Amino acid sequence: MILAIDIGNSNIVLGCIRDGEILFEARMATDRIKTKDQYCAELKAMLELFRVSPAEIDGCIVSSVVPQIQQSLVEAAERLTGKACLTVGPGLKTGLRIKIDNPAQAGSDLIVGAVAAIDAYGTGLCVIDMGTATTICAIDREGAFLGGTIAPGVMLSLNALTSGTAQLPGISLEKPKKVIGTNTVDSMRSGILLGSAAMLDGMVERIEAELGYPTKVIATGGLAKYIVPLCKREMIIDDNLLLHGLEILYKRNAK
Repeated sequence: MILAIDIGNSNIVLGCIRDGEILFEARMATDRIKTKDQYCAELKAMLELFRVSPAEIDGCIVSSVVPQIQQSLVEAAERLTGKACLTVGPGLKTGLRIKIDNPAQAGSDLIVGAVAAIDAYGTGLCVIDMGTATTICAIDREGAFLGGTIAPGVMLSLNALTSGTAQLPGISLEKPKKVIGTNTVDSMRSGILLGSAAMLDGMVERIEAELGYPTKVIATGGLAKYIVPLCKREMIIDDNLLLHGLEILYKRNAK
């Protein structure tokens, strides 16, 4: 059994995986000022919550888009489990051909998602990750990672809208009844939710036009469940994409 940890800008997703089966998935808030001891205590509490003993864990792997806390999480996981921890980055064998200007700049979360998507769904893909940012990555029919797009995430856009205007309130992410809102809240829901869905539809269409062929679209991230059902084109939601990708990378690199 391995402990897989994905550090995002807003949340840290962790889970224990055994032979492809995710035994549990949990989330912690990303906190840039916590120490490795505090993170160790949180990891210990999470394992106890799901009745997993640190002694059962054979190894750990971490991916991160927050460099400030990556080392703290790595040291916390190693202290808790007594096992060495792999980190996703330069030097790790991914099996992925990365065709961007500087492959070292590819976000670890994007690489993990691409590896998992190819393993589960084949090639010729658009992989969407909806977190603090919304990213769309293109994988061609030969399985090469071509790059993609980065846009503000749904909550980032909503927070900017409400904090930057004097009269617009905070809203919940409920499905809008129609595009043309007849009050402020419904108009905001239409703009944020349907606007995000239209962006995904439009960007995937443009990516496919550049590729010259249709793709299979895979979506992950905590906000995908709110937006993908509003899209016009077919998209597959895979909530566990990153955890499965971390397991694949662990197996490819563990000694």
